[in-house]
Amino acid sequence: MGLQVLWSLGLACLDVYALRIKRDLRNPVLVSLFVVGDWVTATLALAAACSSAGVTVLYVRDLDLDFCGLQPHHLPCGKFQISVALAFISWFLIALSSHVMFWLLASI
Repeated sequence: MGLQVLWSLGLACLDVYALRIKRDLRNPVLVSLFVVGDWVTATLALAAACSSAGVTVLYVRDLDLDFCGLQPHHLPCGKFQISVALAFISWFLIALSSHVMFWLLASI
């Protein structure tokens, strides 16, 4: 998700720069770079969300380990579950953004 933050911050800076110099960014090569970057970050965000969900399920539901049952004060299992849900929500929004960028590329 750190790569997603850097990618989004870089795009935001590029947008602000383009607004300041009043230049259009609808170049097909540039937009295709944005589309590929969004696809990569969306795939990595899905991988991060799924791996986090796997670890959370291991901690919460596994009867052999029972980390959350034995040490409820040391592991914030409820916060793990909320963070996994937020990771999937952020993946959905990133995937939606990449889909919109794809249709923007098709319109150029």
